[in-house]
Amino acid sequence: MIDEATHGLMAPGATIFPEGLSVGSTWNINLVKEIYKAVAREARSTGTNHLCTLVIEPNRDPRMGRNCEGYSEDSYMCSSIAKAIVEAVQGNNIAGHDKAVAVLCHFPGQTQPVSGLENGDQEISERTLREVFMPSWEAGIKKAGALGVMATYPAIDGIPVHASDKLLTNILRGELGFDGLVLSEGGGISDLISHHVVASQEEAGAIAIKSGVDAGISYEKEFMASLSENVMDDKLNISTIDRAVRRILTQKFRLGLFENPYSDPDYADSIVHNEKHQLLALQAAREGIVLLKNENKLLPLKKEIRSIAVIGPNADNASNQLGDYTTSSVPDEQDIVTVLEGIKRKVSSKTKVTYVKGCEVIGDGLNEIAKAKKAARDADIAIVVVGENVGSMSEIQTNGEHRDISTLDLTGLQDDLVREVFDSGTPTVVVLINGRPLSTRWIAENVPAIIEPWFCGEKGGLAVADVLFGDYNPSGRLPITIPRNVGQLPCYYNYKYSKHREISRAYSDISATPLFEFGFGLSYTSFTYENLLITPLVIGSEGDVEISVDVKNTGDRAGSEVVQLYINDIISSVTTPVKELKGYQKVALEPGEKSTVHFRLTPEDLALYNRDMNFVVEPGNFEVMVGSSSRDIRLKAEFEAKVPATPVR
Repeated sequence: MIDEATHGLMAPGATIFPEGLSVGSTWNINLVKEIYKAVAREARSTGTNHLCTLVIEPNRDPRMGRNCEGYSEDSYMCSSIAKAIVEAVQGNNIAGHDKAVAVLCHFPGQTQPVSGLENGDQEISERTLREVFMPSWEAGIKKAGALGVMATYPAIDGIPVHASDKLLTNILRGELGFDGLVLSEGGGISDLISHHVVASQEEAGAIAIKSGVDAGISYEKEFMASLSENVMDDKLNISTIDRAVRRILTQKFRLGLFENPYSDPDYADSIVHNEKHQLLALQAAREGIVLLKNENKLLPLKKEIRSIAVIGPNADNASNQLGDYTTSSVPDEQDIVTVLEGIKRKVSSKTKVTYVKGCEVIGDGLNEIAKAKKAARDADIAIVVVGENVGSMSEIQTNGEHRDISTLDLTGLQDDLVREVFDSGTPTVVVLINGRPLSTRWIAENVPAIIEPWFCGEKGGLAVADVLFGDYNPSGRLPITIPRNVGQLPCYYNYKYSKHREISRAYSDISATPLFEFGFGLSYTSFTYENLLITPLVIGSEGDVEISVDVKNTGDRAGSEVVQLYINDIISSVTTPVKELKGYQKVALEPGEKSTVHFRLTPEDLALYNRDMNFVVEPGNFEVMVGSSSRDIRLKAEFEAKVPATPVR
C-alpha cells in the first residue's frame, strides 16, 4: 500500500509532524532521522509500505503552492536531508516491521516552473539540472539507496518527464544506479496528452512505460486497458510490460510481503500516535521555530503577565497549522494544539487571555479589526497570528498542491489587522503560520518581535508557547531566503557574481537584499566564534580538508547555535556562486561553555562542472567562511588546491 508522508503518515490518527520548511529550519539531521523513523514505523504497522511526497528537491520559486513540502532552497542541505530520510525510512532491511520504501519526489524536479505555476515547464539548462537539482538525487539514490522515485509533471527542456527515457532510464537508472520503482505522478501519464506530445491514451501509456514509468499511482486508462490494446496491436512489446512487472514483484519480495502480507492491528494501536512520537513532534516543532526579530528583548514573556490579546485567523485554526497532505478527519483525541490553546496552557491561571479572530486569511468576508484593536489596547501584550491557509476545498487556499500564488505578501485583511493592532500602542508580537517565505516588509520594519514556526504540526501551539514564554530557547535558522518583494525572485542566497555587483546598486524602488537571509535566526543568548583552523593549507589531487572552529555561548542561558560552513571557489573556469553551503552543525552550549566544531571538505565538495560538463576539482584558491548565517560570516580563511583539473566522478 502506498500513502503520502511529507510530514507524517496521511491517515486518521497518525502523528502529524511539522512540514517542509519547519523541518528544514531545525538544521538537525539527527532529528530528521528520528522523525522519519517514526513515520516509517507508523506506516508499516498499518500495512503501508511505500511513503510518497518525500520532496527532496530544492525550493526554487516560493510562489508554487506545494513548495511547503520541500525543506530548503539549498542543494547541499536538501542532499543531507534526502540521505537522512532514506536511511531512516528504509534502514538496512525494508522487510523489517518498522521500515518502508522511501519514494523520493519529484524526479528530477518541479520547483522552478514558468511563472511559478505548478506543472509549468521547467526551462532549465543541463548545467542547472546537474548543479542544482541532481545533488539531492545522488545523495538519496547513489549514497543511501532509495528504492522509490516519483516522476515529475513538467516538461524539462521540452520533453515531459513521463515520456523521457533520457531522465527515467539513462540518468536515473544508468548514471544514478537506481534499482527500485518509478511511479507516475497522479494523472501524470494522462498529462502527456495535455502536453500535446501524444494524441491518445494508448500512445501515452506506451511512451510512458517505454521511457521507464513502472507503475501509476492513480487509475489511468493509459496504464491499464490501453496497454493490453497496445500489445495486441503490436505497438508495444510484452517484454516492456514484463520489465515493469518484474520490478514491482522484486519490490514486493524486498518488502517481505509474500511471507508477511498482513499487519497486526494490536501492534499498530501501540505504535500509531504513541506518546514518544507526540513528544518527537513537539521537539521538531520547537527546533523548527525561527526567531526573526526581538527588539529590546521583548521576548521571552513572563507567564504571570496580567493580560494577553491573542489575535488573528491562524491563532486557533488547527488545519492551517498542519499544512497540506494531512487527513481531513482529525479526531479530538489527537489533541491538535493551536497557538491560542498553547498560550492558555502556558500562562498563569490569573492571566486573562482574550481571543479575536480579526479577519480571514484571504478575502474580506470577516472584519473584526476594530474589535481586535480594542482587545489589544486593553491587554499588556498582543500576539497576532497570521499567514496562510490550507483549509477545505470549499475556500480559496493559499498553500498546498495546485495552490500557487502571485504575491508573497500577506493576503486579505491580515496586513491591516497587524497595523491596527500595532497602532493600539500595546507591545506586539507577530507569529507567522505559513508554508512559504512571506514578504512582510512593514512588519519587519515596525513590529518589535516576530517568530516563524511555519506549518508546525499537531504540537505546534505548544512549541510556539514554549518559545514565547522562554521554556525553549529558539534555535531554528532559515533554510530559505525571505525576499522583500516577489519581484526579487529568484532570491536564493547562492547567486552568481554578476548579480552580486547589481545587489549593491539595488532596485530603483527597494533594496535588492533579502528581508531575512538564508541561515538567519536569533536566540535568547549569544555566541562568539574564534580560532578557525584549516589543515592542510595546500591539497594535492586526493585527500580531504579538515576545518575546525571554536564556538562559545557568551550569554546567560543555555542555547543551541547552528554553525554554518560556506566556501567560494575564487577563480574558476565557469561562473560559480559567491558562496555555497558545504557543512553545518547544531551545537548545544551552556552559558560560558565552548565547543570545537569540526568539518571535513571532500573533493566532491570542491568540484564543479567545467566547460565540458566534467565534474572536476580545479586548481586554485578556495575561501572558507564560517558563521551564523549566509550573511553573518564571523571568520574567513583560504586554502589552495594545487592540482591539475582532477575528475571526481
